[in-house]
Amino acid sequence: MIAAMLQKTGIIADWNAVESVFMDMDGTLLDLHFDNRFWRECLPQRYGDRRGLSLEQAQAELRTRFRAMQGTLQWYSLEHWSRELGLDILALHRAERHAIRVLPQAEAFLRRVRRIGKRLVLVTNAHPDTLALKMEQTRLDGHFDRIVSSHTLGAPKETAGFWQALARVETLVPDTSLLADDSLPVLHAARAYGLRHVIAMRRPDSHEPAREIDEFPSVDSLAELMP
Repeated sequence: MIAAMLQKTGIIADWNAVESVFMDMDGTLLDLHFDNRFWRECLPQRYGDRRGLSLEQAQAELRTRFRAMQGTLQWYSLEHWSRELGLDILALHRAERHAIRVLPQAEAFLRRVRRIGKRLVLVTNAHPDTLALKMEQTRLDGHFDRIVSSHTLGAPKETAGFWQALARVETLVPDTSLLADDSLPVLHAARAYGLRHVIAMRRPDSHEPAREIDEFPSVDSLAELMP
């Protein structure tokens, strides 16, 4: 049934052609609404309160600073932003941890992938402290054969360096590996490395409408990939 469904959607030809499944975390397994709200509302509010700025003023200032760091490890680094903004970013994450949510069908997907014998690896740009907090909150870590943060490899997933470093520590056979991720720059980097099966998530934030994606095969939910 899965082969027929995937052939119909054009995502992958056959699950038998996949040996390793690489999963992104935020926006693929976890609802990106937590991160979007944190970085767009919660953090600017605290930053503005500390400096006597309105929420709108704080948001405008932080957008400029964030944009300058996007695509780098510093963008994902709690130490960097704690130092730059004079706030304990991890403590602020902990205060909002109740809002961390697993996307619908994500855990069921992980269970089914393990059940059919595929190697399952979490690959994330999340800082190790953020990663630990989210795994503590969701208990998803038990599903994976390995969990890899880009911070341990020294390069973000958007770069060739990440995939080259990953191949040195993990079995990464491009023809038999599948990556699901919500980030188009990450998917472009994975495709450039040679990954045959790259799947984009159209609805990483449950509070926002699905995106139109033409560059990659895409799904609204992991239920559409369910083995």
